[in-house]
Amino acid sequence: MLKLNRRLMMRSAACAAAFTQTPSLFPQAETEQSRRPMGPRSFIDSQDGTRLFVQDWGSGRPLILLSAWTLSSNVWGSHIAALTAHGLRCVVPDRRGHGRSDAPGTGYDLNTLVDDLSTIIEQLKRTDAVLVAHSMGAFEAVRYCATRGSGRIGRLVLVAPATPFSTKTGDNPEGWPKEAIEAQTQLIARDFPHWIAENEGPFFTPNTTQETRTWIKNMMMNVSLPVALATRASSSVADVRSDLRKIKCPTLIVHGDKDASAPLAMTGARTAKLISDCRLIVYPDAPHGIILTHQERFISDLLAFIGA
Repeated sequence: MLKLNRRLMMRSAACAAAFTQTPSLFPQAETEQSRRPMGPRSFIDSQDGTRLFVQDWGSGRPLILLSAWTLSSNVWGSHIAALTAHGLRCVVPDRRGHGRSDAPGTGYDLNTLVDDLSTIIEQLKRTDAVLVAHSMGAFEAVRYCATRGSGRIGRLVLVAPATPFSTKTGDNPEGWPKEAIEAQTQLIARDFPHWIAENEGPFFTPNTTQETRTWIKNMMMNVSLPVALATRASSSVADVRSDLRKIKCPTLIVHGDKDASAPLAMTGARTAKLISDCRLIVYPDAPHGIILTHQERFISDLLAFIGA
């Protein structure tokens, strides 16, 4: 028994040494925050001082992976494992208010979220990065590419995007009625866990395991209600139609035809038409949680698109 314990202690020491020797995405931040344990995960400060948590794994061409509303960087875990095995580098932030990032009382408007993303991408100092965004993350990705990304982003991938504009207006008849959006917001504010349970079914496929369902629901509920409401309000009024027309890099959109949260005709199909160099791939019977329910096919299509 003594020999076994000593062996475990040696393994633990070796793992600790490996993590402390892993190069950080942000060498300057590591110097300034040297008291924090560093490794494949780092913190950086946004323009307003909000501390943002970023997972940084692998080497080679960087892929920046943006999560959906109320989901953290952990949702990309299996993707990180697969993509780094192909010699790619995965840079995966927690949006402010999500995961291990700070949750300030302000800064959940689209432009501030794009400022946060810009701060992270500028650290890469690369011109060939691939920006991958799921659902609400598409708003941040599109605005960034249109306004700041021409020198940094080589390719753009939007997965079940909620773009271009969610609210129905005179010049956007395809959107949701404002009253319907407000009604859902009130339900979320009244009982967020119940709202999540009520909307669980359409997010997954019937054969999605209960473990995966519980994992995602818990991840959503780990976001504070004020943050969930603030980011929902931000995305419901965000209009990126003009931004989409400015995107010049090759773009791939992957969307399911059974997406209840972001119906294909309202979102992905319209988004694709507004980007000059864009390919739309529609997955039959795929829901909004397509990155999980159709993970293998998505990773295969992603690798083919970026030529990895």
